[in-house]
Amino acid sequence: MSSQKKFTAGIYTLGCKVNQYESEAIAEALESRGVTILPPTKVCDAYVINTCTVTAESDRKARQFIRRAIAKNPDAYIVVTGCFAQTSPEQIAAIEGVDALVGNSNKLECASLIAEFFENVRAADEPIIRVDDIADAGFEQMKINKFDRTRAYVKIEDGCENRCTYCIIPNARGKVRSKAPDALLREVTELVRGGCREIVLTGIETASYGKDLGDVDLADILCRIDKIEGIGRVRLGSLDPSLIKPEFVDKLASLSCLAPHFHLSLQSGSDRVLALMKRKYNSRMAMRAIELLREKIPNVKFTTDVIVGFPDEREEDFLASCEFVKKAEFLTVHIFPYSKRAGTPAATMKGQISTEEKSRRLHELEKICQENTARILLREVAERDEREVLFETFKDGYAYGHTDDFLEICAPSERDMRGEIAKVKLISSDGKQIFATLEK
Repeated sequence: MSSQKKFTAGIYTLGCKVNQYESEAIAEALESRGVTILPPTKVCDAYVINTCTVTAESDRKARQFIRRAIAKNPDAYIVVTGCFAQTSPEQIAAIEGVDALVGNSNKLECASLIAEFFENVRAADEPIIRVDDIADAGFEQMKINKFDRTRAYVKIEDGCENRCTYCIIPNARGKVRSKAPDALLREVTELVRGGCREIVLTGIETASYGKDLGDVDLADILCRIDKIEGIGRVRLGSLDPSLIKPEFVDKLASLSCLAPHFHLSLQSGSDRVLALMKRKYNSRMAMRAIELLREKIPNVKFTTDVIVGFPDEREEDFLASCEFVKKAEFLTVHIFPYSKRAGTPAATMKGQISTEEKSRRLHELEKICQENTARILLREVAERDEREVLFETFKDGYAYGHTDDFLEICAPSERDMRGEIAKVKLISSDGKQIFATLEK
């Protein structure tokens, strides 16, 4: 940009870890063009709103954030991208004040468009629409160099081909596309050399990594990442239980870098509901996946997602989910009341559950999950004296962080320890986190 003015941009990110990664890539692309990135709560010369569309509520929040950015600075350039922009560009284009829409196949165009707007002042006419057919998309080449003091999210895969009956994301993200192994290894290597202590490999369907490449899969790339000099912790994004078979688990167990914590995309403990959802596994397969990992990886912990109130979920189905969650002893569970998503088969299924009943089921399952968490944390304090913690935040004289198996630790500290790994002595738990003291 030839202008001497120092332009600023703010980025609102909604939704998943993949969006977080892509927003960081957009931010770095803007910075390379001389644009200063500010928090989106500040008055900026341009705003990028990176949207989600997983539920109708996600769409509502996207519209809210677009209007918030316009109100923050009516003269700012407004560029909207992400899943809502991909699936419903006409809805966003109808919002007065939006300057451009960019689809999911070419998100880095957000930075190019904003740079062009700053270079050549744009008249207030119809919004520019750069939304291509996602079905024909390849893997967009992007990378990041920056991270917070502790971890970086690295996108390794895009797209999903599962077609679960409740999910619109295949329409927004397209078919499975994987990052080339050499490019992925270079990105992780550079982040590690820059001091990153924890890498989180994420994707729309992480388990499908390499499906389109033919000669590599998730286990293979993890083995190659494990050999990177100086590699710290590596975590995985959400995994489908159908991936977790003996050979895969054996490879995972051989890795020194892999954190013993897995987020399994369960959704229900009822075989009947899983079939209605068109998931690729049943409850027996899901429990076997958990058992396999526990057999091979010491002290492994699990987190998961569960939907309550799916259409025609009967009381016995809900109770099956409750029993599964109890038996599996998940460390935490993200519980979602089913939300209709226009354009999905589930939205028109018979047996839609009332809001009140979904709320009841959510609170019942929450109680079970809280009991699970409290029991796990108390057992850790009783059985394991010392742990290593990667500290992530510091507030009011306390350092907060996580163990490799994702236990939240709080320890008094005289200084900010963000980005440091230190040993602590476990003292007690309030059922939500563990209190500890720093080892001398």
